Amino acid sequence: MTYRIGITNEAIEPDGSSVHGDLALDQLEAAGIEWEIIDAHPHDDSDLADLDAVYALGHRTFDARVLAEAPRLRHVARFGAGYDTIDLEACSDAGVLVTNTPDAIRRPLALAAVTLVLAVTHNLVQKHRITVEDRWEDRGRWRGVDTDGATVAIVGFGSVGAEAARMLLAIGHRVVGVNRRGRSDEAETLGVPMLPLDDALAAADVVVLCASLNPSTRGMIGAAQLAQMKSTAALVNVGRGGLVDQKALTAALMDGTIRAAGLDVFDPEPPAPDDLLLSLDNVTLSPHALCWTNDYTQAVVTQANESLIAVAEGRVPPRVLNPRALEHERWAKAAVAAG
Repeated sequence: MTYRIGITNEAIEPDGSSVHGDLALDQLEAAGIEWEIIDAHPHDDSDLADLDAVYALGHRTFDARVLAEAPRLRHVARFGAGYDTIDLEACSDAGVLVTNTPDAIRRPLALAAVTLVLAVTHNLVQKHRITVEDRWEDRGRWRGVDTDGATVAIVGFGSVGAEAARMLLAIGHRVVGVNRRGRSDEAETLGVPMLPLDDALAAADVVVLCASLNPSTRGMIGAAQLAQMKSTAALVNVGRGGLVDQKALTAALMDGTIRAAGLDVFDPEPPAPDDLLLSLDNVTLSPHALCWTNDYTQAVVTQANESLIAVAEGRVPPRVLNPRALEHERWAKAAVAAG
């Protein structure tokens, strides 16, 4: 039986081209894999019935109800790192492996975070507008804030957060970290103190959100947390839009609770055209694409295709998010073979 995968249509055209760049689908074809494009937000999940895998370019939901409609499904491969719409426990129960590409996005996403830190620190977008609108007399209004020794709090101090910390430390910033465990081997190596969230918010000149989105982190930055920040501080979010109460953030930016924000993610995405956030002059915005570069795409595609081909050949892929799925009877032989 031919191995078939469905590619969700958020970022792909019928001919296989993608807004991300070349997905190297010829590699899958060379491995004997057939692919088709499926709807990212279908009315029902009958399109999964004859698929062995899904290559998720966006955020289609996979939970117990959906998996019940997909008896052949054995793999969901995420393009990127986020998996907040995938129920890992339900996938494990069904023997469906979930993989992502965290190694590939580490440096590009960290660079995106640092880009936004520097942009909001130097008021880059505002100075761009002043220049193109011939308002040079306003230069003094958008003077940058202190950078030497400024404190950056990285919330979600995982691999991306640690990589961003390395970069920020190298250019003279002080970095503090926050994560669920309250400790990090990489933070210890870098000499980055780990703090409770409240303490980090109060200390920071810039707060950078790198956390994953899950029930415990959704809305973790709301009005109360924004009020704990310095009025001169900025918020940067490269994690997920749902980490922040966006209405509370808009209000905080409008009333001066915080100075600025740099956002690559929103809730919802895209934001409504009349969203007040889009009209503010103290925000720097990117359409969830700041880390998209040619080398980013190549690295992500390499890792995603590696996982898709491995599962198609009956091998256990790298970067499995739900190893319990390997206990399912369909994976018993593969797990033993992988040793």
